[in-house]
Amino acid sequence: MNQPEQGYFTDSYMITIIGRGHSGTRAISHALYASGVFMGAQQNESGDMLPPDDLYTACRVMAQYVKHLGGNRWDFSHLHTMPIDPVFEFLVRRYLRHVLARKEPRGWKLPETTLIYPWIVRMFPDIDYIFWVRDPRDSILAAHLTDDLADFGVSYEHLENDDLHMRRAISWKYQRDIVRATPPPKRKIEVRFEDFVLKNEETSRRLEAFLGFPMGRVITRPEAVYRWKTSGLDFTRFENLFDQEITDLGYDR
Repeated sequence: MNQPEQGYFTDSYMITIIGRGHSGTRAISHALYASGVFMGAQQNESGDMLPPDDLYTACRVMAQYVKHLGGNRWDFSHLHTMPIDPVFEFLVRRYLRHVLARKEPRGWKLPETTLIYPWIVRMFPDIDYIFWVRDPRDSILAAHLTDDLADFGVSYEHLENDDLHMRRAISWKYQRDIVRATPPPKRKIEVRFEDFVLKNEETSRRLEAFLGFPMGRVITRPEAVYRWKTSGLDFTRFENLFDQEITDLGYDR
């Protein structure tokens, strides 16, 4: 397996989106594409850059260095000081090879990037990071590839039964925890999906001020937000996982 040439790798004008699957990252990926940002040579309808296999494997490489403390607690501290596994770096650069080779504004979106955020920010400390958040109660309504963290090598508390919504809630918490535990990058902005939908013009202008170029406008649908209120699910089961974050992110109870 030959490694790609390294000479053309630069960080200028590069953007990535950090957000769990089903956090509405499709909207910002499409908006960046509409703004003239190169978002990969191949994408699916969700705006994910394809093929994803190298990045999925990179997730499993990094996960072996995360220590499970029991329950829904993990220690990510080793990730911030140890040398980055060279296999991980090779896989990430190969996944990003088309993006890294471009000179115009470019970026990528793949929700699983959140699982490896600590090493992504160390590899690319100078790029723009868009942290995309959504009410966790909406985020766990539908299935996503990261629902079972074990599929990406992450250890977590064994569930007594196949409680799909609980798995999604644990996955959501893990991905919020790994972001919170990581020293922030130089350039970052946090955007709530709900604000992008319900206050699109205001939120787009905020993104424009951060990114430094005009944002293309995309269609947003108000019915996409706060679906949890009519879902019929008992969300009190997830209070120990969501409670603090719901408060910190400014969502109504």
